[in-house]
Amino acid sequence: MNLPELQFYKERIEEALDSYLPSASCTPEIIHEAMRYSVCGGGKRLRGALVLIACEVAGGRWQDAMPAACALEMIHAYSLIHDDLPCMDDDELRRGKPTNHRVFGEAIALLAGDALLTQGIATMLNYIPAGLEQAYHRALQELVAASCTQGMIGGQVLDLAAEGKKLTLEELNQIYRWKTGALIRAALRMGALIGKGEPWVLEALTLYGEALGLAFQITDDLLDLEADPQLLGKMVGSDLRKQKATYPGLVGIDEAHRLAAEEINRACAALAPLAENGKVLIELAEAVLKRNY
Repeated sequence: MNLPELQFYKERIEEALDSYLPSASCTPEIIHEAMRYSVCGGGKRLRGALVLIACEVAGGRWQDAMPAACALEMIHAYSLIHDDLPCMDDDELRRGKPTNHRVFGEAIALLAGDALLTQGIATMLNYIPAGLEQAYHRALQELVAASCTQGMIGGQVLDLAAEGKKLTLEELNQIYRWKTGALIRAALRMGALIGKGEPWVLEALTLYGEALGLAFQITDDLLDLEADPQLLGKMVGSDLRKQKATYPGLVGIDEAHRLAAEEINRACAALAPLAENGKVLIELAEAVLKRNY
């Protein structure tokens, strides 16, 4: 996903994250080092970029949405730290380097995830641009809702419960809508709210985010079977080893590719009311199908 626009936003987000996170020299040093280890210097920054792009599409300034974009990236990083723990997926690599608990131990990794959750919320509360207090309040509500038991956490719970079981497609879609889709949908809605977009803009971006989130997780399933581990930054085949419920496992690889493309088409169609303003988001959606990490 080497889109010039995405690279631009990624670099700006990296810079901002460095300023919003506590210094590694701040006491207690180890927790701040562990937080920075998982947040800084890696990742696609897709979710954060979606916040910034949606803000611009809605008529706002991407700079005004930066605290929200960084908050979302922190919460996403916290979820990955916890996801990698031995009690969850027990992964050894993340973004091409040892997972947090392999470097800092399970206790510090657990606390680093907790700290990033609260740091993300604090970032949205402490760095609100002037005149956007109400918009940030609504955006924070979106972020919290997407992270809770009817969102990302709930999706993780359903995902764990589904291991070794045969699910229906609708049951798997429910997991994916919460586990992965909730934060992607929230990213678009947060940006639109901060950009003070019209209701029809918020609706278009919401529909786009829902379809993009499902397509993104389907391609994740496929990458776990087909990707180069060096590019992916983690071991492949883990879903199969853990008997995870996945699209390829349920409908086959070819059908999974077809359904991912179908969701991308649905995402792009949702942007029709935005005309030229939706061009970058269409390019980003199309790039999801071609990604190799």
